[in-house]
Amino acid sequence: MTRIRAARIAVTAVVPAELTLVVCLAAGVRLPGWALAATEAVLVGVLLLEARVLFGLYAAERARGAGTGRRAAARAAVRAVVPVQVRRLLLHELRATASLGRWAVRRKHGVRPGDLAAAYTGPQTAMMYGMVFVSVIETVALAVLIPWPAVHRVVLVLDVYGILLVLALHAACVTRPHVVGPDGSLRIRYGALFDLAVPADAVDSVRVDRRYPDGRLVTLSEDGVLDLIVGSQTSVTVELNRPLPFTRPLGATGEARTVRFHADDPRALVTALRRQPAGS
Repeated sequence: MTRIRAARIAVTAVVPAELTLVVCLAAGVRLPGWALAATEAVLVGVLLLEARVLFGLYAAERARGAGTGRRAAARAAVRAVVPVQVRRLLLHELRATASLGRWAVRRKHGVRPGDLAAAYTGPQTAMMYGMVFVSVIETVALAVLIPWPAVHRVVLVLDVYGILLVLALHAACVTRPHVVGPDGSLRIRYGALFDLAVPADAVDSVRVDRRYPDGRLVTLSEDGVLDLIVGSQTSVTVELNRPLPFTRPLGATGEARTVRFHADDPRALVTALRRQPAGS
């Protein structure tokens, strides 16, 4: 257990360290030879520790048998070592980056023939583009104001990376809409950060209900009301006949009895859900 705990701490620390090193190298910053060698030595040591712990856990899972395949054993080993927050952050970033390509070719994720795709980016689009515009202006201004070439290159790489992340987040929201299936099922999403599947037989009632709640993106009240807030608003309320489990962006879980979320055209979404009798 001590080695597993050490591996978890190391992998949590190595991600920002590796990112910092990559940013510096991409920016053309010449690090002192000793600093680069020391950093790489630490990273190699961490990777060796991770490999040893992962292999030990993988072997233990395989030895248990009970139908444990290679892929399942490897997945179990990674879950034991890599903290769920790190795994989910990396997964979110990869999915958001992939969404840029899907956005460019105008393809939707998880929308099949016969499904209704319900967009929800309306309240945040202006803010997203505003953030990109401000970031571009900031990048140009800092390029003029910063007199040190090395610092300027680092800031430039960070600014460009930040702009791409904002665009990727928006692209993920555009290409991953809410989905109403022909069977009355509902999939409530926010980009690559949140995904809740609501079976048709779990829907008790649905209505257009515009609210302006305070709070973060995902907010759960004590009485089981889940708010998925976009642009400080929700416009659809779904009452459930049983609690449904959901996963927050960083891996924490909860149960919702009522779900409130936003759709740009809430009436179309509500109408599509009502076509199928509740509980069918």
